[in-house]
Amino acid sequence: MSTELKVIAAVVGLILLTTVVLVIVLLVRLVRARKLLRDAGVPLENKLAFWGALLYVISPVDLLPDPILLDDIGVLLLALRSLHNAKDAAGAAGRAAPPQIVRR
Repeated sequence: MSTELKVIAAVVGLILLTTVVLVIVLLVRLVRARKLLRDAGVPLENKLAFWGALLYVISPVDLLPDPILLDDIGVLLLALRSLHNAKDAAGAAGRAAPPQIVRR
């Protein structure tokens, strides 16, 4: 195997590893966001966007071939944006600070 081929294989492997790590990070963020918004009055269409994104990432049918995970990342980002906008619309500010005790 020539040196050039080894370098190309290493670069392709690094790109694939980076995209897989990014997908995993986005999945974790999506699940955490869903847990935060469970009881925040999130509309049904936003909940469906969450489940649709997870089903799309898991499904074997993709817009782009599997080594290129850009479509999966895009779907996860759209679902995260949808959940974030639903949180803002519901008036939830994420994790609220504990109430302050005022002493007189």
